[in-house]
Amino acid sequence: MDYKAEYERWLNSPKLSRLERAELEAIKNNDAEIRERFFSGLEFGTAGLRGIMGAGLRRMNIHVVRQATLALGGLILGSDLPDKSAVVCYDCRINSGAFAKEAACVLAACGIHVYLFDELRPTPELSFAIRELGAAAGINITASHNPKEYNGYKVYWSDGAQLPPEHAAQVARAMAEIDILGEIPSADYNEALASGLIEPIGAKIDELFLENVMKQSLRPGAAAKADIAIVYTPFYGAGAKLVPEALRRLGVKRLHCVREQMAPDGNFPTAKNPNPEFIDGFERAIALAEKVNADIIIGSDPDSDRLGLMVRENKGGYRLLSGNQVGVLFLDYIITARKEAGALPGNAAALKSIVSSEMARAVAEKNGVFMEDTFTGFKFLAERMKYYENGEKTVLFAFEEAIGYSFGTFVRDKDAVTASVVAAEMASWHALNGKTLIGRLEELYAEYGCFAEKTVSLVKPGVDGMEKMARLMSSLRKAPPAAIGGKTVLHLRDYLSGKAYSSGVEAESLPLRGSDVLYFELEGGSRVIVRPSGTEPKIKVYILVRGDSAEESAALIDLFEKYALSLGG
Repeated sequence: MDYKAEYERWLNSPKLSRLERAELEAIKNNDAEIRERFFSGLEFGTAGLRGIMGAGLRRMNIHVVRQATLALGGLILGSDLPDKSAVVCYDCRINSGAFAKEAACVLAACGIHVYLFDELRPTPELSFAIRELGAAAGINITASHNPKEYNGYKVYWSDGAQLPPEHAAQVARAMAEIDILGEIPSADYNEALASGLIEPIGAKIDELFLENVMKQSLRPGAAAKADIAIVYTPFYGAGAKLVPEALRRLGVKRLHCVREQMAPDGNFPTAKNPNPEFIDGFERAIALAEKVNADIIIGSDPDSDRLGLMVRENKGGYRLLSGNQVGVLFLDYIITARKEAGALPGNAAALKSIVSSEMARAVAEKNGVFMEDTFTGFKFLAERMKYYENGEKTVLFAFEEAIGYSFGTFVRDKDAVTASVVAAEMASWHALNGKTLIGRLEELYAEYGCFAEKTVSLVKPGVDGMEKMARLMSSLRKAPPAAIGGKTVLHLRDYLSGKAYSSGVEAESLPLRGSDVLYFELEGGSRVIVRPSGTEPKIKVYILVRGDSAEESAALIDLFEKYALSLGG
C-alpha cells in the first residue's frame, strides 16, 4: 500500500471530522508517523481488533468500527443461524460508548436486531447475554487491560465465545473489500430505537447473569461466617456495578471499594496500569487495604474479564499472586469442596492453556481429574468447553496464566465477576480453617513441589515490529538451541507444524497444530515456551520450572530469564 497516498486520501476525505483532519495535518512533516498510521490496516483476528486510538488506517476510530461492523453484519446475515440478532456493549474507555452506539447503528442499517446495553458491562456478561437471548453474535468495545491510549473491538459468536478462526477470516476478507471512507450504511439512532431495531437491555440481564454467578458458590455461608475484610477495585471499569453486588450476595460484610476508581474513566487517573496482572495499578487499593486491615484485595480489569488477587502476608504488606498461583488455588478449592460434598463427577475435567503452570496438572491428576491443554487464548478453552457438552467430560474449571478464569458453563470467556465470588469464598473458607491463601499455597508446594513461572515480554513496536517477530520465530525454527541456560533441550514441540522432536529427530505428531508456538522441554522438567502475542506487538517467553525448594526454583527462573532476554537482540 502507498501509505503517503492513503494519508492524502484521508486528509482530503469529507468523512473526517474537523478534529481528525487537524490531527492528520499535525503530522504532515512526520513521514515515520504517517507510515505507522497508514502502511496497512489493523489486523482482524479471532479476538477482533485492538489498537491505539486516533485518525488513520492503523488506528482505532469510528471509521474502523463502521468498516468492521458492516463486515460482521454480512457474516451474520449469511449464516444459517435462525436468529440474526446481535448484542453490543462497551467498557469505560474513551470513545467506547460512541463506538458501541455506531456499531449498533450500522447493524441496524443491515436489518439486524440489536440488543444494546444501557451502560458499560463486563465482557462475561456479554458472553452470557448472547447465549441467553439466542443472538447470532456480540460486540464489546474494549481494549481489555491495555493502556489508556488503546481501544478495541471484541467479537463473539452465537455460542458466547470469541469468533472461530474461519469466521474471523471471513470478516477480515470482507473488511478488505469495504472502502473504509466509502458509503457505509448507518441507521439514525433515535429512529432505530423507535422502530425497535435497537433494543436497550440492562437490569433484567444483570439479574439473570448474577443468578448464574451465585450458583458457582461451593460453600454457601462461608463468607458471612468468616467475615474477612476485602478491598475491591474495578480500575474504573465495568466491574463496578456487578462485582460489589455479587460479593454482598455472597455474604461479604466488610467490603471496601476504592472510591476514586469506581466511576468510569478511560484516563485511569489514579491507576498507573489498568492491568491487574501487575502490582503498579494497585497503589490506591493497597493504601485502603492497609487502612482497613483487609485480608485480600480483588481487582478486575476495565472490561472485567481478568482478575488480580492480592493477599496480606504474615510479615505485613500485600503480595500479588500470579495467574498460575491463583489458578492452582482455584482448582484445589473446587476439587476439595466437591469431594467433601460428594459431588466430584467421575468424568471431571479441567482445562488450561499450554503456557500455564504444570502444577495445575499435578493437582488435577492426583485427585483423579483429567487435565487438558489448549492453545493460548480463551477462545480455545471455550471450544473444548463446548465440545465436552457431549457428556464425555464435566468441565469444572478453565484458566490461563494471564489471570483469566472460567467457572461453570454459562459464560464462554474469562470471567472476573464469578472469579471475584469464588476468590472471596475461597479466602473465607481457608480463614475459617486458620489459613491464608498464601498458607494454603505453601501447603500445595510442600505436597507437589515448588513450581514457579515467569513471563518475559520482548516488545517489538513500530512498522517493522511484525517482521522482527517473524524473523525471530523463523530463526528459532531453523536453528533451535541444543541447550538453554546450560540445560539440555530434550524435546521440542512446534505447534505451527504440529510436529514434536526429540534430540533433533522428528518423534511424533501433536494433537494441536496451527499456532505459532515453540515449546522447549529441558532436562530437569523445566520448560521454555516462545510465542508472538496475539494482541500486542511483542514476543512472549514463558518460563515454567519446578524445584525442590523455592530457592532452587528462583535460581532456575533467573537462569532462563537471561536466555529469554538475549532473544531481544
